[in-house]
Amino acid sequence: MAIPIKYNIRNMIQRKGLTLMTGLGIALTVMTAVFLMMLLAGMRNAFVTSGDPLNVLVMRKGSTSELAGGFTKDKLPILRELPGIARDSHGDPFVSGEWVVIVNLPRADGTGETNVNLRGMGPSGLELRPKVKLISGQWFSVGQHELVVSKSLHKRFSHTGVGDSLDFGKGPWKVTGIFDGAGTSADSEMWGDVNQIADQFNRQNAIGSAYLHATDAVAADALKHRVADDQRLELEGMLETDYYEKQTSSGGPIRFMGYIVGFTMAIGSIFAAANTMYASVAYRSREIATLRVIGFRRGSILASFVFESVLLALFGAAVGIILMLPFNGMSTATSNQVTFSEVEFSMRITLQVVGWAVAFAVAMGLVGGVAPAWGAARKEILAALRD
Repeated sequence: MAIPIKYNIRNMIQRKGLTLMTGLGIALTVMTAVFLMMLLAGMRNAFVTSGDPLNVLVMRKGSTSELAGGFTKDKLPILRELPGIARDSHGDPFVSGEWVVIVNLPRADGTGETNVNLRGMGPSGLELRPKVKLISGQWFSVGQHELVVSKSLHKRFSHTGVGDSLDFGKGPWKVTGIFDGAGTSADSEMWGDVNQIADQFNRQNAIGSAYLHATDAVAADALKHRVADDQRLELEGMLETDYYEKQTSSGGPIRFMGYIVGFTMAIGSIFAAANTMYASVAYRSREIATLRVIGFRRGSILASFVFESVLLALFGAAVGIILMLPFNGMSTATSNQVTFSEVEFSMRITLQVVGWAVAFAVAMGLVGGVAPAWGAARKEILAALRD
């Protein structure tokens, strides 16, 4: 015969002080775990949403990023002739040759300078990114030393307003517009004319990478293989979504830190839950004996006390998740270990984050409750009555 659940709930309410203290300890642990998982979820969302499944990114074989993926300019016409490429608004092959370089910008708060990605592209490059919208000023002009800056960079760095000038390369660059990257990796970039950027950084005879927009998903998959198999090119093609999926490796340090901090705090929470349950066993010796006299078996008592510990952990998880809700959508930035530049993203509480937080709390409740529950179930009736 199982002990009713309301018995456990009643006991938790009667010992509200101890329940709240233990629940708060578990909540703090869950908050830390949720915070770190929100960072990883936000970073993953920023990279994954950046890619278009119809875009094929072409780089030199063996390259891990666009910074090191350059190849000679004479291969671009060959890429334009490959079958499966869609046509842009002008009826030309939908191909964009681009350069990505790193420039150093001063932070608006005066705390120093940080690497930022500067991307050179042509009109086709703008068409390839329909999610990105201009919100102020105008797009850069081809053949001019002009830049457009993401809204995110505009908020965090100096001299990035419309009409301002930034000095790098061989001279000043005028900021003509500000765009919204729609939560993609574009939020961490500035854009300008590819030929002007190549000239400023002495890369006139090469292209850093090329984007090929396919007619459909089947053509995109075939296109990446055609690039790799064409002996004239000696290049590598990959879906843009796959490329940005690999970029999430920059979250490795955050993930490692999360494991260390989460494990350390979880040990403390497990001891707090165990202490609560041990105290419960000590205070309720006669109750336990009475339950045995009534006819409840040791297995039922064991299950009841473990369940009570899990309920306590779930209470702490709920409090921790609720306290973290105000941080959902908050923007932050970290260093991308692949591109050596700063990448911005928004923290996200997803269903997966909530699921892991609840599982984490339940695990703490089980580990912290088994030993006290076992002690309660093993108590002899006469000894419990004397206590």
